[in-house]
Parts: sequence; structure tokens; C-alpha cells
Amino acid sequence: MIIVPLKEGENIERALKKFKRKFEKTGIVKELRRRQAFSKPSVEKRKQKIHAVYVQKLHQAEE
Repeated sequence: MIIVPLKEGENIERALKKFKRKFEKTGIVKELRRRQAFSKPSVEKRKQKIHAVYVQKLHQAEE
């Protein structure tokens, strides 16, 4: 449960902004979206390899 302590006289919009920031950091929405569709482990590995190659090419281009 996310708790946002309010100081006396603090603006509601500011408290809502704090709540949203804490909620984003928990990663709940990201996890729910990830779980909506199942992807096979082989597909996940392939995506990771493609990403690793992409990152490696970026690092080589910097040098």
C-alpha cells in the first residue's frame, strides 16, 4: 500500500503528484502490461540478443 504523508497546508495537486511518482516507481503498471500476453522463453531470449547486439554497436560507434 502506498502512503503519502501530507503536511499541514500542503496542496492536493502536489500530494497527487507524489503519489503518482511513488506508484510509477513500484512498476505495477509495467508488470501488468507484461503479464497481459504470454511470450515464449525462446522469443524473449531472441529479443535480449537483438538488444545486446544493438547496444554493442552503439558502444562501438562511440569509440
